Amino acid sequence: MNSDVLDGVVHNQSEIGKEDTTPIAIVIPGLTSDSSSAYLKHLAYSTAKSGWNVVISNHRGLGGVSVTSDRFYNAGWTGDIRVVLGFLQQKYPRAPLFAIGTSIGANVLVKYLGEEGEKTPLRGAVAICSPWDLLIGDRFICRTFKQKLYDKALTVGLQGYAQLHEPQYSRLANWEGIKKSRSIRDFDNHATCLVGKFETVDTYYRKSSSTQYIGNVAVPLLCISALDDPLCTKEAIPWDECRANKNIILATTNHGGHLAFFEGLTGSSLWWVRATNEFLGALSCSRYMHIQKIEEKRSSGSGKQDALINQGPYLNIAEDGLVAAVKYEQEDTNTTTASSKQRGRKAEEDVTKRSFKALCRQTKRSVWLLGYIGVVTGFPLLGLFLNYLFRKKQRPITTSKS
Repeated sequence: MNSDVLDGVVHNQSEIGKEDTTPIAIVIPGLTSDSSSAYLKHLAYSTAKSGWNVVISNHRGLGGVSVTSDRFYNAGWTGDIRVVLGFLQQKYPRAPLFAIGTSIGANVLVKYLGEEGEKTPLRGAVAICSPWDLLIGDRFICRTFKQKLYDKALTVGLQGYAQLHEPQYSRLANWEGIKKSRSIRDFDNHATCLVGKFETVDTYYRKSSSTQYIGNVAVPLLCISALDDPLCTKEAIPWDECRANKNIILATTNHGGHLAFFEGLTGSSLWWVRATNEFLGALSCSRYMHIQKIEEKRSSGSGKQDALINQGPYLNIAEDGLVAAVKYEQEDTNTTTASSKQRGRKAEEDVTKRSFKALCRQTKRSVWLLGYIGVVTGFPLLGLFLNYLFRKKQRPITTSKS
């Protein structure tokens, strides 16, 4: 929390008040990462030091939390972050919420934002080193020897995660296949697809990729990717989709690797952490923060019918024949009695009937007027045509003598 690192001195505070207005940054970690990871500690410390409170939303089964159901997290599972945001919004209603996603967590965050659209309580977000398209990433990570080393290292991490929850995985998935996995794709084939009930690995990658959700992102979103990322290839970056969405800022650097961006002579700090804090700090003080839009529920019963009746429109015909739509104004619903409502409906019917009859009369007059104009203007032309035909018939026939 912000108070824990105030002035560089560690303080102990059990919880923040319900009326606290300090912004909260929710962090979604990468694959097999949790709140004990070094880069997340650095992010949390820097963000809290800048005056914010930080919540790291650990994936299921990580961070020392046991799994109590048959559901495990994956690259496209957005249910947990939705629950975390709902809980924080209810517990701290006055604190603006922001989110930061890293690696797979960035993919989950962007997918969530696209699914929720305007309904999300988040005011803004940052996505760091997102894989974007998991199918392209799967083809990329087995391309060269360097990528294969990263693939193997991440697979070992996933196998360690599975070992923590062997009773569930041995029951829900192919435990022997998990132990023999040599790549992320192997693990997803023997574990993720079976637990998540995906038909194939490619189906899982297609459905979980965040690229297809970018167009529906409705909050200010900063996306940072390095073009030399050894895990998340630049080939998967959705340039056009990000450019088409006015809410998204896409920042790409020539160098930075995957969640690295080390800066300083000793490399003791990360540039993307500083950029994230600067972006969220500026956004929290601007008018561009997203405001949650909740769809209002319409009341049922007679009140709903009255509201529909009052929507109109009705026809109003002026003396010069101009037809315009008008709305019937009913009395205040708080003071309207049953009899006045009945009179209101009767008046609406009268307005509609009178307007319709007047429109019919006006239409008939217009038709007769058009007919009269046609006859008057057509007679001279008809006379000229008949005169031409008559003269042609009466023209004398002349013969020549040889």
